[in-house]
Amino acid sequence: MYRTFADYLRTLDDAALERLFLLRPDLISPTPPDYAALAVRANSGPSIARVIDSLNAFEIQVLEALMVLEEPIKVKDLEKITDSSARFVYKKFEELALVYEGVIPTQVRESIGAEPAGLGPRSLAKLDLKKLASAPESATKVMNALCWGPPRGSVGDIKNPGPGIAWLLEHHFVVPLDQRHVVMPAEVAIHLRGGKVHKDLASTAPALEGKKYNQSDIDRAAIANISNVLRWCEELLNFWGETAPSALRAGGIGVRDLKDAANHLGVTEGCAAFVAELCYLSGLVAIDADDSIAPTNSFDIWLTQDFETKWRNIISLWLITSRVSGLVGRSDQKFSALGPELDRVSAANIRSRVLEELRANVELSPALPAFTERMKWLAPLRRGSNMRDDLVKWTLEECEWLGITGLGALSTFGAELLEGDEDLGVNAALPTPIDYITIQSDQTAIAPGPLQHEIAVDLSQMADIESRGAATVYRFTESSIRRGLDHGKSSAEIIKFLAKISKTPLPQPLEYLISDTARKHGQLRVGAIHCYLRCEDPSVLTEILADKRIDVALRQIAPTVLVSDFDVEEVLTVLRSNGYLPAAESAQGILLSSPHNKRVKNRPKPPRIVGEIEPPTEAAISAAIRAIKVGEKSTAKQSQLRNSGAVPRTTANETLEILNKNLNKTLSIGYADNNGGVSHRIIDAQQIANGVLLARDHSTGELQTFKIIRITGVAPL
Repeated sequence: MYRTFADYLRTLDDAALERLFLLRPDLISPTPPDYAALAVRANSGPSIARVIDSLNAFEIQVLEALMVLEEPIKVKDLEKITDSSARFVYKKFEELALVYEGVIPTQVRESIGAEPAGLGPRSLAKLDLKKLASAPESATKVMNALCWGPPRGSVGDIKNPGPGIAWLLEHHFVVPLDQRHVVMPAEVAIHLRGGKVHKDLASTAPALEGKKYNQSDIDRAAIANISNVLRWCEELLNFWGETAPSALRAGGIGVRDLKDAANHLGVTEGCAAFVAELCYLSGLVAIDADDSIAPTNSFDIWLTQDFETKWRNIISLWLITSRVSGLVGRSDQKFSALGPELDRVSAANIRSRVLEELRANVELSPALPAFTERMKWLAPLRRGSNMRDDLVKWTLEECEWLGITGLGALSTFGAELLEGDEDLGVNAALPTPIDYITIQSDQTAIAPGPLQHEIAVDLSQMADIESRGAATVYRFTESSIRRGLDHGKSSAEIIKFLAKISKTPLPQPLEYLISDTARKHGQLRVGAIHCYLRCEDPSVLTEILADKRIDVALRQIAPTVLVSDFDVEEVLTVLRSNGYLPAAESAQGILLSSPHNKRVKNRPKPPRIVGEIEPPTEAAISAAIRAIKVGEKSTAKQSQLRNSGAVPRTTANETLEILNKNLNKTLSIGYADNNGGVSHRIIDAQQIANGVLLARDHSTGELQTFKIIRITGVAPL
């Protein structure tokens, strides 16, 4: 048995270290300077908690069983209290450095807890377990109550216990904790459990049940989902480019603004929050300095990309994010989309495990209850276990929205993306955008497929989307036509645009609607005083003054002019919501069109990723092993020099001469700090320029600069 864990690590070969770093990537992020630092990090609380969270239910049970065995632990003793398959789990624990040479690090024991599997501490006294068979009935009742845990029980007075407790205390089958509590030793409980630690061993995962589909049907459903999610992102950002909702004081989108976005997209508020988060992660939307939420300039670049590039980008960020959009709208707590409180450390871990299960069960659409039970076995998640079931449900739902799955089963597009293929086939599978619509006599228009971006944006300014699907139905109303006029279009331009893109002639009622709305549009003018209302028809202003719904503090200063203390936008909103058709004008009386392409001025700051570490590459692992070994040699040399007190001492001329002769070699130097203290450094000298030495410090593994005037001495090694 090795003296310390660091000594054990020093004996591992490169293959064992590579396996350790592959299983526990946090150990080399960043790379520790030597084996002692590696041992400290491997036994730290956060690192141990992370590796325990990666274990399945059976592995957790085996780890709990290890806690009750005497060190050094023997595999045959572990098999006796668990199962023969536990030897393979024990081998994995050695690879993970949760156990070494039969010893369990202290921090691992603390992470599992004081009473693993409901067992108490080991007995300090010698026990004769055969006497348990002749225990009196009163003692048997106590043992049955403590057998499966918790192992602690209360008594009235330890000095005057009942006959059952007295018998157990006499034979050391329970041990007093204090005046009113006793505890059953682990050996007694295991004997009463039939020589096993757990009543039922979860050695196999629950079967995954669900419905089977043909891959072609799955892919058809998935490509429709991909088309939808890309359209949702585009429509939401175009919508916010026009309306630009304001962020809450604490950050994020308000409930009303999220509801408006959901209504605009024709989806649930939960789906709208998810789409908003996708755009936020991708840097397509941001919160400006004035707290307005609007698209960034990256959105304009995103619009020029092909479908597959767009989809790949949003999926790659969703896979690793720690943000959980499913929290938005929960009844027990108030979480807002784009808000700062949506990060959950276990989110990416659960997401990865869900996708692994989908990849392992091709053409299967798993039933949620069966999938949840399987995930309970795969990811007991000691941290955040209260959210595991919700995270599984939300992940499956989001996979369907994104098109990773179709009909609940993994699509070919999702599988190829997870495999890292370059061509996913999304562009070929999606229909080509069309440049026409069919206008019907009931003032609706049908787009039988996805419209080209420019046409879709222009059409959305003058028509409301009534339904979505394989075909999109638009409806023309007075308010939608007014919206087009507000964007600076004339009635003639609207009619010309619709006539150009429609496969059918424009119905006469629609032309009348456009002309009548345009005739009334701008008849009422709003300017700034805080603002004023101007109208050539005094009767219209009289009607407004008499309208009790118009509560914007209006007063008349002339037969054709009203003024208000409210802002222009507020007055416009109130008038429009009550059936009037005002238009804004400048101080010179020029009709103003509403901005419809707002972009944030600030640089987008996508949210950071919390709690997950990317798996290291082979090159990164090899570099880490080299750095640790070099650092170990450097540490040893520095310790020898420090113990011998041999700090190099040379004159200034000698120092410069030795440095010039030993470039690209390892040197020992004494280096003075700002306070005059001298420290030992082991370096690889590389270059001298302008009185400064550029060298790699062995203690940090990084290139550093050393002022030659501060080098008190130098000696080759």
